[in-house]
Amino acid sequence: MRGLLLSLALCLMALPAAAEEIVADLSQTRVSITASFVGSEILVFGAIRRDADTARPLDVIVTIEGPRQRVTVRRKARVGGIWVNRDAVEIDEAPSFYAVATTGPLGRVLSDTEDLRHKISIPRAIRAVGAPSSISDARSFVDALIRIRERDGVYRVEEGKVRLLEQTLFSTRIELPATLVEGTYRTRIFLTSDRAVVGTFETSLDVKKVGLERMIYKLAHERPLAYGLLAIFLAAFAGLAAAEISRYLKS
Repeated sequence: MRGLLLSLALCLMALPAAAEEIVADLSQTRVSITASFVGSEILVFGAIRRDADTARPLDVIVTIEGPRQRVTVRRKARVGGIWVNRDAVEIDEAPSFYAVATTGPLGRVLSDTEDLRHKISIPRAIRAVGAPSSISDARSFVDALIRIRERDGVYRVEEGKVRLLEQTLFSTRIELPATLVEGTYRTRIFLTSDRAVVGTFETSLDVKKVGLERMIYKLAHERPLAYGLLAIFLAAFAGLAAAEISRYLKS
């Protein structure tokens, strides 16, 4: 680990002069989802090149964002003693996974203005426009989505988890849950000083299903009719097999 960081620090010496420059990498650039996949962990590490005349203190923010999806959030209401879906808001773009790791409290290392500009915090990363005019509290639907996904572990803010050594070398580990969606995961690194972003770096992580998981995924999306018939056949076969085993054990 330290050897990797030192190698990055040496690479920075070849960069052209600038106030701050970032060189960073991931411990792996591809995650394979198999039938036994229970999650993974990504190490994000890097180094910062600084001019000799630049002595301002720095902080580091790391974000990993999964593929964006359109999500419909519904609110239940009690009607005649029965809970039913009443109001709904369609959220245009919500990351399927979003993690933020920082060197300190997010409010201390990043201003609201910079958050709005770079869309770093979880609420800023979600795009929701065009809510029905009949719904006056559309923001509460976004808040509800965030609460649900935080509870499920797919939205996380980990303040103080980024280690920054001598204002030069940084690293953090971010856990990826077993419920990952297939696609490209955008990884961003921000340098901040006095709550303003002074440097950025971006790379990506590919998450793909492999083996049997990949075959089932492609079948379900490319040939849904065949997938449905296969599911019915397997369910019927499993039922018959269970009945035969039960009959055999009773005999």
